Amino acid sequence: MTDALGSIDMPDAEDETREKKARKGGKRGKKGPLGRLALFYRQIVAELRKVVWPTRNQLTTYTTVVIVFVVIMIGLVTVIDFGFEKAIKFVFG
Repeated sequence: MTDALGSIDMPDAEDETREKKARKGGKRGKKGPLGRLALFYRQIVAELRKVVWPTRNQLTTYTTVVIVFVVIMIGLVTVIDFGFEKAIKFVFG
C-alpha cells in the first residue's frame, strides 16, 4: 500500500507551514511598545477584577493580628538580646 499525501504517517509539508502561519498574531502579535504596554495594563486590570477583596471587618482583624504578632516578636527578641547581653557580660566581665 502506498501512503496518501498528508496521511497520518507522513504529514504534508504544506499543512505544517499553514499551521505555523496561523499561530502568529493574536494577542502576542507584533505590536509596538505602546501596544504591548496597553496589553499589559489590560491584563493587570483583568487580574485585579478576579481578586476577592476582604471586608472592612476582615481587614481590621487581619491588621490587628499582624500588629499583635509583631509586638510579641519584638518583645521576644528584646528579651533574648537582653539575656545574651547579660551572659556576655558575665562571661567576659
